[in-house]
Amino acid sequence: MSFNSFGRVFRFSTWGESHGPAIGAVVDGCPPGLTLSEDDIQPWLDRRRPGLSRHTSPRAEPDKVRILSGVFEGRTTGTPISLMIENVDQRSKDYAALPHRPGHADAAYEAKYGLRDPRGGGRASARETASRVAAGAVARLVIPEVSIEARPVEIGGSSDEAEWETLLDEAREAGSSVGAVIECVATGAAPGWGAPVYAKLDADLAAAMMSINAVKAVEIGAGFGAAALRGEDNADPATAGGILGGIATGGPIVIRAAFKPTSSVRALGVGGRHDPCVGLRGAPVVEAMMALVLADHKLLHRAQCG
Repeated sequence: MSFNSFGRVFRFSTWGESHGPAIGAVVDGCPPGLTLSEDDIQPWLDRRRPGLSRHTSPRAEPDKVRILSGVFEGRTTGTPISLMIENVDQRSKDYAALPHRPGHADAAYEAKYGLRDPRGGGRASARETASRVAAGAVARLVIPEVSIEARPVEIGGSSDEAEWETLLDEAREAGSSVGAVIECVATGAAPGWGAPVYAKLDADLAAAMMSINAVKAVEIGAGFGAAALRGEDNADPATAGGILGGIATGGPIVIRAAFKPTSSVRALGVGGRHDPCVGLRGAPVVEAMMALVLADHKLLHRAQCG
């Protein structure tokens, strides 16, 4: 079996490897008649692409998207939308003859499949997340009433933004890396989106965020902090993060995702071009996964409740 797809009604699959000729996504279940062009997708990819600052990987990928199917005369047709992004700046020689890298999925992939693509981590690379961002741009067209914004709230263990630049510089100069926590807030999701028990909105959001490479923990609303509250304090709607019983309340949906430090670091003898903090480029990916889940649940709600 293979698990490269996510969603129920609004469903997407990603394909491609970090150092292959291209990566991309296929979006299925998108309603027909929505206005869509490459220009609607490209701004979101531009936010995620590498090489935009000294604190991100210098890999020079323009991440230009092409729509190959599912759109006619600028409108979605209701058929699968195929999106492709070419890889143009691979340096596969950086990974030649490397042993299994600490903190990476190298050994795990080999244990599962009996072989692996060693070039940049293959499917386990953060490069795969560009496909999610492209698919998320389509999802945003399904939920125009929802505003989604993600940003770092913690870098290198510090929530003081004034310290972040120094922490990032020190990590990069030491050939190391730091982690980050990204908070995402979605406003405008209608009350009623979601479902009880096995299709909970918060459960799907948690699964979506945990599927992002380098994410190791997820909180919704008060998260772990709720365990330290008394019952009367936890009754505050703000602690629920906009979801109760797996169903949206109509309030802001608040989620936080913890990104581990980049595993490829010179301090461990691993060369190549890597982010000193992969979480910095994680915000657009978190937004995309939020949009993909909310679009799916909007359509699920419409299907059952009209």
